[in-house]
Amino acid sequence: MENNETLQEAAARESHEEALIRVEIGSLLSIVHVLHAHQVHVFFRARLPVAEFGPGPESLEVSLFDAADIPWQDIAFPSTEFTLRRYLEDRTAGREPYHFTAVDRRVVGPAGAGAAQV
Repeated sequence: MENNETLQEAAARESHEEALIRVEIGSLLSIVHVLHAHQVHVFFRARLPVAEFGPGPESLEVSLFDAADIPWQDIAFPSTEFTLRRYLEDRTAGREPYHFTAVDRRVVGPAGAGAAQV
């Protein structure tokens, strides 16, 4: 977030920076605590009034997909996959709840020992 902007304004700005799109921000969809990165990812439902998009300075590639064609294996962030799956479930059920989860990929274990991810 930038100074003096709301979460919704930040979401709209980030959408434009990433995909050169103009969105109408809707209801809260999810909050994901990304513990290993010391971040909180906040997602909103949004409407794309005009299907004009492209890669912004922070993206290499941008595409729109039908739900059945989403390339799940190519989604880079667990927070995005979690949220997109909840969105599709909610859309099918005709509801708009919000969701919380945490992602923790910190390495745990004594120094020098075989460490595992949580």
